Amino acid sequence: MSRHDRHTRWGPDLHSRGDHANDKTGVSRRGRRGGGLGHRHHHGRRRRRTARRGRLRAGGGRQAHHRHAHTVPRRPARPSGAEAQGQGGRARDALGAQAPALPAAATRLWTYAGSFPGPTIEVRRGQKVKLAWTNTIRGETVPVTAVQVPAGPTIPINNPGRDGATPRADVAAIPPWLVVHLHGAITNAGNDGWGENGLLAGEAEAVEYVNDQPSTGLWYHDHGMHVGTWTVFSGLLGAYLIRDEEEDALRLPSGRHEVPLILCDRNFDTDAGGLLNGELLHKVQITTTTPKVVTRAFAGPYTLVNGVVWPYMDVDPRWYRFRMLNASNARTFRLRLFDEATGQPVTGAVKQIGSDGGLLPAPVAIDGDLVLAPAERADVLVDFRALAGKRVKMVNCGPGVPGQPAPQANIPFPDVMQFRVADRRPNDSFTLPAVISPSFVRTTHDNLPADHGHRVVLTMVGGGDHAQMWEMAEDPGAPVGAEGVVQIKDASGTVKTYRRVARMPDDAVNFFAALGGTEVWTFVNVAPALHPMHIHLMRFQVLSRDIYDISGFKVDKGTTETPVVFKQAGVLDPNEQGWKDVVRVGGAEVVKVAGRFEGGSGRFAYHCHLLEHQDEGMMRPLVVFPPAVLALRGQHGHHRHALVDEARLRQR
Repeated sequence: MSRHDRHTRWGPDLHSRGDHANDKTGVSRRGRRGGGLGHRHHHGRRRRRTARRGRLRAGGGRQAHHRHAHTVPRRPARPSGAEAQGQGGRARDALGAQAPALPAAATRLWTYAGSFPGPTIEVRRGQKVKLAWTNTIRGETVPVTAVQVPAGPTIPINNPGRDGATPRADVAAIPPWLVVHLHGAITNAGNDGWGENGLLAGEAEAVEYVNDQPSTGLWYHDHGMHVGTWTVFSGLLGAYLIRDEEEDALRLPSGRHEVPLILCDRNFDTDAGGLLNGELLHKVQITTTTPKVVTRAFAGPYTLVNGVVWPYMDVDPRWYRFRMLNASNARTFRLRLFDEATGQPVTGAVKQIGSDGGLLPAPVAIDGDLVLAPAERADVLVDFRALAGKRVKMVNCGPGVPGQPAPQANIPFPDVMQFRVADRRPNDSFTLPAVISPSFVRTTHDNLPADHGHRVVLTMVGGGDHAQMWEMAEDPGAPVGAEGVVQIKDASGTVKTYRRVARMPDDAVNFFAALGGTEVWTFVNVAPALHPMHIHLMRFQVLSRDIYDISGFKVDKGTTETPVVFKQAGVLDPNEQGWKDVVRVGGAEVVKVAGRFEGGSGRFAYHCHLLEHQDEGMMRPLVVFPPAVLALRGQHGHHRHALVDEARLRQR
């Protein structure tokens, strides 16, 4: 059942500025009664058809209609609806409009509840939400054209169109085999969206989200094994907000002055005349063809905010709260505000008050770049009071002059969005609190429990292979120089020898953790590329970031000829020192995080959140047991580590 109410909406409009598409559309959306997945809807100047409807059952038997294969309108439209109410939670449509119309045709998407991004779901801490995710996509494959192109003088991935490349038949054949993961949720494994538990058309999965965690901004997205690169790219993502009393006490900007901003980059195909046709294009650059075809992760020329390419937003001269999410496959944004009239950066206006896992202890002034890797979130306040009458643009800064195109860094168009500040006297009583989260306690090495555990994970790229993630076990007797054996010399001068015990998603499980146990995870990146690492079920804090000399690691041999050696302490920014569930591990960095497995048990995952890397193998299982069950596992004589790579070592 559904109901429409043209007078109920949340937040101001985002409008398209997509001049490349000659589009002047301004679209706003409201929520729909119900909350979840639903029906297929195509509309546009060249084609208009409505197909089958499906339903999602929310808690309490409530049902919702869902657009699962959705085409964005060419002409101006203003879809509307009512707020969605499910058992114990409210789903409110995300602020903003759909992707801009394009000249030749509309953009076909897979979506949650018929909108891209999906509806923003909002709940209170401890308020249980029951949903039945229902897959009603039938008779079609993923609405994404995928091509692989060689490098060229014009950097082909910076341009739309296929550049003569043949679309990948294997991607074109991907069915709607889908599973929803609520990213950052403290939940039982049965509700976590295990990547191999995909739903085919007509199937449903009942889940319960307990939401027993502090106020924060989560997000939900498809998490199907091997296919997330293209299913998330197709539009299957949305925001999820948890509120609590600590947040309430801050009296932060709310209502139409609190706006989710979901950023992602995309590319589009072209027609025979070279004009954009609006169809999603996943175009990646080939790095090597021997012994296999290996490509870079995706980077697209067009930046979308809430589904709109280069939008603008009308704002009042007052404080706003932006719930920011980087939902890109692989792009890291470095965001900054500029005064369009002067070309100078805006300073003193941006304060970050929260990160992935919750509120920060105090506001952090962001006068430089706000860095967001894929899946990272930032809870940001912006003070527009001193900017009345101005136009302010948010840009993605690359190397060179901030705010200018940087095609070599795959930023041909740095603009992200524009804010148009009303020219009137400010009328805002909000005062920025000096303390944001009084309950926050900074985790350090000194206050970790004495019985905390340790994990070591190594990340790498190159060697004619896809990006890899190795689980490592300390082994002083491992043969130095053998494939899969790595030596690391830390800041104290101590050299430790590790051997690889697993590297592929299907290798035996090695990581068994105790429910309630605290662990320190060390990510060792022996590659120049950044990896945003995500651990399911764990809210963690970053302990340290150090720079290492990785020249001793030989990627073609898969081992260290000389140890990887500590060089210097790296930079841990103030806004990285709160609760998180994604950590940026830059090239030649060793990053340590500490957190506790709480609120759920069973089989979870950890992985790189570059979606191409995740699907190429950088995802591994971890199992959380109640302590007494974990003790029995040990008594039953199970091996601590996988035997796969041990056998390989013995064969060498």
